Amino acid sequence: MKASTSSGGITMAKAIERYFNVALYLLVLCGFGALASTGGLDLPAVLLVGFALALRGFQLLSRREFVIPESWTNSLTLIYVFVYLADYFFVSRSFLASSVHLVLFTMVIRLFSLQRARDHYMLAVLAFLMVLAAAVLTVGSVFIFSFAGFLLVAVVTFVLMEMQHSVAEQTPTPDKDKSVAVSSAAVPSRRMVQGLLAIAPALMLMILAGSFLIFFFLPRVSSRYLSAYTPTSDVSTGFTDRVQLGRIGQIQQSSAVVMHIQIENDLQGGYDLKWRGVALTAFDGRVWTNSYDQNQLRPGLDGSYRLAPLLREPGALSGRLIHYRVLMEPLGTNVFFLAERPQRLAGNFRPIAIDAGGAVYDLDGDHPINQYEADSQLPVIESRDLRVAANAVPGAMEKYLKLPSLDVRIAKLAEEIAAPASSNYEKAVAVERYLSTHYGYTLELPRDFTRDPVSNFLFERKMGHCEYFSSAMAVMLRSLHIPSRIVTGFRGGEYNDLTGQYVVRASDAHSWVEAYFPGSGWISFDPTPAASLPTRTGWSRMRLYMDAAASFWREWIINYDVSHQRALGRDTASSGRRFYDDARQWVARQHRAMLRSARRAHQHITHFPLRWLGALFGSALVLLALLNLRRLVRGIRGRILRAHPERAPRAAASLWYEKMVNRLARLGWRKSPSQTPVDFVAAIQEAALQKKVAAFTRAYESARFGNSVDDAQSLPSLFEEIADDDDNGRSENPHSEEEEKEKYVSKGTP
Repeated sequence: MKASTSSGGITMAKAIERYFNVALYLLVLCGFGALASTGGLDLPAVLLVGFALALRGFQLLSRREFVIPESWTNSLTLIYVFVYLADYFFVSRSFLASSVHLVLFTMVIRLFSLQRARDHYMLAVLAFLMVLAAAVLTVGSVFIFSFAGFLLVAVVTFVLMEMQHSVAEQTPTPDKDKSVAVSSAAVPSRRMVQGLLAIAPALMLMILAGSFLIFFFLPRVSSRYLSAYTPTSDVSTGFTDRVQLGRIGQIQQSSAVVMHIQIENDLQGGYDLKWRGVALTAFDGRVWTNSYDQNQLRPGLDGSYRLAPLLREPGALSGRLIHYRVLMEPLGTNVFFLAERPQRLAGNFRPIAIDAGGAVYDLDGDHPINQYEADSQLPVIESRDLRVAANAVPGAMEKYLKLPSLDVRIAKLAEEIAAPASSNYEKAVAVERYLSTHYGYTLELPRDFTRDPVSNFLFERKMGHCEYFSSAMAVMLRSLHIPSRIVTGFRGGEYNDLTGQYVVRASDAHSWVEAYFPGSGWISFDPTPAASLPTRTGWSRMRLYMDAAASFWREWIINYDVSHQRALGRDTASSGRRFYDDARQWVARQHRAMLRSARRAHQHITHFPLRWLGALFGSALVLLALLNLRRLVRGIRGRILRAHPERAPRAAASLWYEKMVNRLARLGWRKSPSQTPVDFVAAIQEAALQKKVAAFTRAYESARFGNSVDDAQSLPSLFEEIADDDDNGRSENPHSEEEEKEKYVSKGTP
C-alpha cells in the first residue's frame, strides 16, 4: 500500500511538472512572438532566438533534456557583459536595442538551464520583460491580441507552478504518513489540467476587463515613462532640412499609415489636399537643403498659435476656411503637416517654431507630435492676375534662382518649352504640362549612381517619381529666371467613411514645386503625372475596418490622457441623463415613442469605448468560429462545381468520378488505390454496368486531362444512368446487394 501510494504521488508530480514546463515554454514563446511582431527586432536576433525556441520545443516533444551546467551559465553571463557594452557603444548604439538583446540572451540561457524554482521565476520575468519591450516598440492595435495570448498562457503557467509546489510538498517521504497522499495521488492529473485550461480564458477576460476599467477611470497623473526609447520611423528622414534626391521614392515603397486627418463637415471625402511639410531652397545637383532660420512663436490666450500673419502672401486671394484634426503615428519627426495657407495651430505642445518657408516645427521634446488641430484658408488662384504679373524678380528672391553646374541641355529644353509663353506664369504652366505628359511615373529607383540625376531623368531614363519631376521643374524654372523651390509632404489619402478620416500612408508621400510671382506670392505646381486609381476589392474594405479599429486604439489607448477622461466623463454623464429621461418617458409614451428613445440611447452608447471592447472580444470569438468553416466551404464549392462543370472542367471531373466510385462501392465494386480508371472498368463483370462506367470514364478522362467542357457537362447525365441502374437493380432484386457482397468476397478486391 505504501509503495503504490508513493508511486502515485510521484507520477502526478511528474505529470504536472511536464505540463508546467510546456506552459512555461509557451509563455516564453508568446513573449518572444509579441516582441518579434513589432518589427523592431533585427533579423539575426529573430533567427537565433527562433532557432533556440524551436530546439527547446523539439526537446519537450521528444522528452530529451539538455541542461547547461551552472558553471557554463555563469561564464557565459560574464562574457555577455562585455558583449552588451560592445553592442551598446558600437553595434546597435541604442539602449533599448542592446537591452532587448540582453534579455533575449538571458532568456535563451535560462531556457536550457532550468534546475531550481528560481530559474522558473526568472524565465517568467524575462517573458514579461519581452512583452514590456514589445509595448515600447509598437503602438499598433495588434499588441492587444499578443498580450491577451500572453496573459492566457501566464494564468495557466502560474497556476501550474503553484500546483507543482503543492504536489511536491505533499509527496510522501519516509518520515511522513503515506496515507495522507492516497487521495491526492488518485486524482487524474490530466483532468486537472483540462479543467485549468477551461477556466483560464474566463480568468483572462476578467483580468482584461478589470484592467480596461482601471485604465479608463483611473486619473492620468503622468505618462511617457519609456517614450524616449521608442524607435523612430524611416519616414522622418524624408522631412528634414536635408533630403537627398530619391529619398521620397524610398518612402513611397511602404504602405504604412502615417496619419489620420478628419476635416470638419466633410462627410463624403471630397478633398484632395496637399499636406505641406518642409520647403527646400538650395540644390547642389543631388541634395535639396533648407537654409531658413526658425523663429519661435508664443501661444495666444487660448493656447493656440496664430500662423496667418507670418505666412500671408501679398495679394493672394483666400478661399474656403477649413478646420481639421490630425492624428499622427510615431514617425520621429518634429514637423507639422498642414494644408496650404494655415491660419491657426493648437495642440498639447510648447513651444513651436516657424521658418520663412512655411514649415512649422515642434520644439517640445517632452511632447512629441501625436495629435493637433489647425485651420487653413485654402487659396483661390486667379490665372488672369498671374498672367499680367510683372516678370521682374525682387532682390530678396535671388537665392531662389541659384543653380549648380548642370547639363546645358536642361536650360535649352526649358527655353524650347517656354518659347511660346509671354508671361512667367504661362512659362511655369508650360513646363508643368510638358513634364506631366512627356515623362512616365515609376517607383523603381535608379540602380546606378549618377552625378547629375536631373539630367539623367530628363534625357535618358525619362521615368521617375515625384522628386524627379519636382526637381526637374524647379531647376528649369530657375533657368528661366523664375524663383522656385520644392516642398515635401503628403498628398490626398484614402477616405474612410467609417471614421470620417483620411488615411494618409507613406505611399502618399509627395513632392511638388512652388514658384514665386510678384503680387501673388508662392503658387503651387505639380508636374507629376496622375497615378492610376487603385482597384477596390473586398480586402480594401476590410482594411478600412482594420484602420478604424487602429484609429480607435491610437485615440483611446495610446493617446489617452486627462482630456480624454474629461470627454469620456461628459459623454457618460450626458448618456446617463438622457437614458434616465428616456426611461421616465417610456411609461407614458406609446410603443413607437419607446422605440425612438431606445434608438437615441443606442446612438449615445455607441460613443462609449466599452462597446469597442465588446466588439474586440466578439471578433475574437468569431475568428474561433471561422476555423470550422473550412469543411463547409469545401462542401459548398464541390456542390457548385458538380452543378456547373463548365466553370472548372478538371476539378468537376474529379468530383464526379469520386462520387461515381462511391456509388459503385454500394454495389460491391470497390476501386483499389492501385487501380487505374481503365483497370477498374475492366474489373466490373456486369456487361451493362461496365458499358455505362466505361462511357463515364472516357468522359472523365477527357475532361480531367483534356479540359473538355462538353465532356465535363455530360458527367452528371452519365452518372444518373449508373445511379438508375443501381436503383433498378435494387428494386428488381432485394437481395442483389447481399449477393454482390458475397460475390465481392469470393472474387476478392477487383
